[in-house]
Amino acid sequence: MNRQTDVVIGGGGMVGATLALALAQGGLKVIVVDPVPPAAATDAKFDGRVSALSYSSQRMFEALGIWPKLQQDAQPILDILVTDAPLGGAPSPFSLHFDSSEIGRPMGAIAENRHIRRCLFDALDAEKNITLIAPAAMTGLEDEGGKIVASLSNGEKISASLAVAADGRESPMRDEMGLGVIGWSYPQMGIVATVEHEKPHDGVAYEHFLPSGPFAILPMTGNRSSLVWTEKDTLAPAMMKLPEDEFNAEIAKRFGDHLGTTKAAGPRWCYPLKFHLARSFVKPRFALCGDSAHGIHPIAGQGLNLGLKDAAALAETLLDSARLGLDIGTLDVLRRYERWRRFDSFTLAAATDGLNRLFSNDITPLRIARDLGLGIVDGIAPLRRFFMRHAGGDIGKLPRLLKGEAA
Repeated sequence: MNRQTDVVIGGGGMVGATLALALAQGGLKVIVVDPVPPAAATDAKFDGRVSALSYSSQRMFEALGIWPKLQQDAQPILDILVTDAPLGGAPSPFSLHFDSSEIGRPMGAIAENRHIRRCLFDALDAEKNITLIAPAAMTGLEDEGGKIVASLSNGEKISASLAVAADGRESPMRDEMGLGVIGWSYPQMGIVATVEHEKPHDGVAYEHFLPSGPFAILPMTGNRSSLVWTEKDTLAPAMMKLPEDEFNAEIAKRFGDHLGTTKAAGPRWCYPLKFHLARSFVKPRFALCGDSAHGIHPIAGQGLNLGLKDAAALAETLLDSARLGLDIGTLDVLRRYERWRRFDSFTLAAATDGLNRLFSNDITPLRIARDLGLGIVDGIAPLRRFFMRHAGGDIGKLPRLLKGEAA
């Protein structure tokens, strides 16, 4: 079977689905192809991670009609507390406290990935301009001049003006089209689990910098928090194999007693941590979006927000060009998107890489310098508010969707 469409997107994850929705609401026909069916992708056992949605990402979801359905499963971030201390040692006298009352709104929200996916799949299903083909995978892409043709694992072919790779960090589509990456692996792994605790978290997110890497406690709905624990790759496998009581003891050691008694609820997951940035985001009839274009360290919790910025910028670029009658797959159009997004992606990727290298050690001179840095930012109100706005995604040239406007 051969299909015709304006845009074919490989990958129906959170970024790919959001891009599809933005394009479809702007009048383009979109086909989304994903190897994982929606029922599996929204199952609690598929992915135990949460995402920190910045305030601008929340506005994007409001503009697309997603937020009203997601809001009940999202926990507002009211405060962020950053500390630096060796495990079991005395905390630094310097810390950084972001209080949302200074800017008059929450700095964002924490939501489970499965809930975000569920709301997005519901919206895709209701949108007449979107066709979702899942499970299926793209097995080939061929530029035929005025069109690009995608071959699928189910035997179908899709002819489109543009193909977008939103198929993750290892992106087969990116490799198929010959777009190389710069990257490396960190000697760390990320351990993720949901933790139930006795006392309410009051919407406070904590980030403790330990020599092995950052240890984050992210508030979820109810008396629950998501543990995002960066550990050395030589130790993480052993932590994953610990019996439940010993694993809970390790959690309690790192949480402290401010949330009362704690215990892991449900399975635990472990992910390798890597950095990569594509050398180019586009070529004729083809564009990268989200993790296929860049992968950053989770130290700042900005991975999904970075991908949603891509989706918002690409949607705005394509829709503005289509309204002018331009061919959306030409390199002139796509390079506007690349110029908009690649430098910002590089800047954030470099910043998170530098932060991880600065804080994931116990070298005394570096520790003194970073503690003083935290104290200086905390003590200067305008600087502190700037960083709060930056964390909320309110800095720089924002696409219309991130302002809460239609694309």
